[in-house]
Amino acid sequence: MNSGISYHVDATNGASRRLSVKIEIDGPFNENILELRFPRWVPGSYFIREPIQHMSNLEATCDNKEIQIKRIDVDGARITGISNASKIVITYKLLAAEMTCRANHLDETHVHIMPPYTWMMPTRGIEKSRLEQTHKVTLETPKGWQTATQLAGKEGEWFAEGRDEFLDAIMESNANPMISFDVMGTTQYLKLWDSGGLPIPKKGLDRFIEAMKLVIEEHFALFGVPEWKDYWTVLHLTESGRGGLEHLRSQTSMMPRKCLQEGNEEQWRDLVSLFSHEFLHQWNVKQLRPKNFLDYELQKEVHSDLLWWFEGLTSWLGDILCLRSGAWSEEDWRKDWNRKMKRHTDRNGMHNESLQESSHDAWIHLYRPNSYSREVQISYYLEGEMAIFCLDVELRKRSKGKHGMDDVMATLYHNHRLNSENPGITHADIKKALVNTPGGRRLGAMLDSLVGERKIPDVISAMKVLGLEMVPDKKEKGAWVGLNLSNNANCVKVRTHLTGSPCREMIHTGDEIIAIDGLRVKSVSDISAAVYGNANVETTFTIAREGVLHDVKITPVPNPNHLTKVEGKGNKLWHALKATMR
Repeated sequence: MNSGISYHVDATNGASRRLSVKIEIDGPFNENILELRFPRWVPGSYFIREPIQHMSNLEATCDNKEIQIKRIDVDGARITGISNASKIVITYKLLAAEMTCRANHLDETHVHIMPPYTWMMPTRGIEKSRLEQTHKVTLETPKGWQTATQLAGKEGEWFAEGRDEFLDAIMESNANPMISFDVMGTTQYLKLWDSGGLPIPKKGLDRFIEAMKLVIEEHFALFGVPEWKDYWTVLHLTESGRGGLEHLRSQTSMMPRKCLQEGNEEQWRDLVSLFSHEFLHQWNVKQLRPKNFLDYELQKEVHSDLLWWFEGLTSWLGDILCLRSGAWSEEDWRKDWNRKMKRHTDRNGMHNESLQESSHDAWIHLYRPNSYSREVQISYYLEGEMAIFCLDVELRKRSKGKHGMDDVMATLYHNHRLNSENPGITHADIKKALVNTPGGRRLGAMLDSLVGERKIPDVISAMKVLGLEMVPDKKEKGAWVGLNLSNNANCVKVRTHLTGSPCREMIHTGDEIIAIDGLRVKSVSDISAAVYGNANVETTFTIAREGVLHDVKITPVPNPNHLTKVEGKGNKLWHALKATMR
């Protein structure tokens, strides 16, 4: 049934950087007041945002006559005197200059539309049931552009079934060709855009498409070929921007353009990982959700203690599927794990925050870090992955390699997806699925401990169970001061302290290090050289703090040589874990 609400956006004036938006709402209206509001957060990104800050030129008409529309609160607008109206039309402009995967962006070469950043939705004045009906969406673009969107329809005109599909329907329109290919009876669409207008490297693109096919087949081997037969991947290539956000049957991912250029294997690895991670969210977030996320309340924070599952599990399993599929080599996986372990050991706040606490407080922590955050806060992405890894290894040990956390994930998806008899999950549901998996009967207490207690998971022991060993990446010699430093023009500034830094109490983040024992230092390498032989020796650091010079006494310590690199061939459990399911 048609909702009687249609949405239009004009993206033809790219040089203005502003979208022209029009919303038409047909009567009947059930009271004399109509209110509209922007959503204030996006599922998958747990942070209150203010899209209304980009709005200007707000106007309205009632049955073709101008009517007053007033801004209300921090997210909405109100029109009064409309009880007998046949049609209300609201227009406004939106600045679209924020180049992230979570916002609108418009220039002369493309438009990327994030619905929650674009559309105000009626929250008062019409029957609420109309929001779950069919909405018409139209987009006007320059001639020759083609639009990627998961909505049904034709170029320029599409239809969204209900509020959630409407708000999750990204649009990317540009003149680049639409790439499509078949994977096991599904059609995969790929739409690319380069922020600087550079041509897409064909060799790199072909390599990525082949990797996508392998990753997708591995996902399907685990979960089954999905009932949704189309999937859309939007990839923005930039100078340095990186990020990704899952959507219903689609994703927008952003990577430095070097990821498709030859010789940049680290960025290539990251691109494949990012695609797999966002693709996996079709099952773990879009179909399987926390029970209190079944009907999203998008005007205020909605807390969940389960983000460690929805992001940590996705990080762990998404990368294992890259390995199983062959899109990653085992060397790729080991190098990426090394990178993660460095982050894990350099700054770890797990003695101060549990995974459940980190999940609950995402709204005020994850997207608002400061230079001291990671001393007392953790990332439910990274540390959630470490916890899932430990659980996975223990489950495989007890089931003699036959079962892992991928089986737990598949069970939860099939039993609690949106169209099941019992949609949505709680911690108890995860625990039930785990203990009912062969080998998992006594793992409930381990699960509770890993996610509920403030302690570091024993990754080293878990690796040994797989016949692998964690060793230092490079046997670093010399003294260590435990500072994350940045090179600026002829000076070095302190960004953060690393775990166990002997400088923690004496040097602040933001301080500039001027000299060591009277020797001028101008780079990070200068500092490393100056303290190299000073392990357990009191050393004078000359620093500048707020423009004032100070001498502080520091005693560097021997390099901790954290265990971050995986070595060894692995045993039967490791080979079972990484074996393809295809």
